[in-house]
Amino acid sequence: MRALLQEAFQAAVAAADPLRMLAAHLPSPAEIAARTAAGGRTVAVGAGKAAASMALALERHWPEDAPLSGLVVTRYAHGLPCRRVSVLEAGHPMPDAAGEQAAGQIAALAASLGPQDLLVALVSGGGSSLLSLPAEGVPMAELRQVTGALLASGAPIQEMNIVRKHLSRIQGGRLAQLTAAQVLALVVSDVAGDELSAIASGPCAPDPSRYADALDVLRRWEVTAPPAVAAHLQRGLAGEIPETPKPGDPVFARVSHRLVATARGSLLAAARVFEAAGIRPVVLGDTITGEARDVAQVMGAIAREIAAHDSPFTRPVALLSGGECTVTVRGRGRGGRCTEFLLALARELQGVPGAWALAADTDGIDGVEDNAGALLAPDTLARAAALGLDARRRLDDNDGHGFFSALGDLVITGPTRTNVNDFRAIVLLP
Repeated sequence: MRALLQEAFQAAVAAADPLRMLAAHLPSPAEIAARTAAGGRTVAVGAGKAAASMALALERHWPEDAPLSGLVVTRYAHGLPCRRVSVLEAGHPMPDAAGEQAAGQIAALAASLGPQDLLVALVSGGGSSLLSLPAEGVPMAELRQVTGALLASGAPIQEMNIVRKHLSRIQGGRLAQLTAAQVLALVVSDVAGDELSAIASGPCAPDPSRYADALDVLRRWEVTAPPAVAAHLQRGLAGEIPETPKPGDPVFARVSHRLVATARGSLLAAARVFEAAGIRPVVLGDTITGEARDVAQVMGAIAREIAAHDSPFTRPVALLSGGECTVTVRGRGRGGRCTEFLLALARELQGVPGAWALAADTDGIDGVEDNAGALLAPDTLARAAALGLDARRRLDDNDGHGFFSALGDLVITGPTRTNVNDFRAIVLLP
């Protein structure tokens, strides 16, 4: 079962690999040739954990005799060697000066293009922090401060990105606003529901949110904005600073978006693995969000119902779900949202025979550690007790990483250079 769970997760990651998935979404050879003959340039820009693999996939499938250049920024240790598109690395999840410099160069490239040119925007999860070009008057130190506070607050990514879009010169549709070129945005979605305006804070997508919404997010999650951030948002609320471009803005007539990979596609790939093994897969949804331990409580209740009554599904069954949980950090542990979910689930499934689970982030990084997630076995709590590990205390300390590390049950893949968010599988055997 350990091997089967790992195989299913690997299939989910493979289904989101840009090197496999991106080519089908590129312009046809005839379109590329026509643009080249007309003297048009193609420039690729991008940001996110998948940026380097997307750039490499673009290079591999772009005609050698057609012009192609550009710049993408990805997380440290996620770069790949590309020939025609430069790859820079920067900070994630906390923005840094390297990301600010890269975003400035990307903005300049976009602004240099004319109507005859094509801007290919390679957008993936993680782009919100990597494509960090703070609004005028907002220093990077304060952008980092408010980002860190939002991360610790447990705010969902969509709400975090409302704030970030209104503190940026390039996000919230402003990248599309900067250029006169046609824009093709190729997107690897890490957001529940594949909402384009939320993925990497929507650099090429219309933004329905407003400065008032950004201030509401800070109030809701009890985040105190540093002085320059607060002043900028208040000026925007007062109409002294232009809003992000909204749906219906003429600028988006030049923009088309194509989803290269999604959480649902990855769940369906994993489902085929379980089906081939004689285990019925049930996809519960790719938009399941909320506090990790609360999601575990609900999933645990469903699993107990199946174990007790073979209802609403009969065993053997694999319950698959995606989305992005959150963790409100109260302890000093090293756990991410996937290990937090599993540690809470272990307690919910105590006494349920034949229950296995795996939860891992498809980008290969759960939180800020080197693991993608972890694996839960029927004997997890018994082995933990034999080692003197108190599951309840570890959960209270947000230390799922330490708990599963001590058991040797971490899932470690290294950077996958893609990101369609969390993958969760709960298997219940007869």
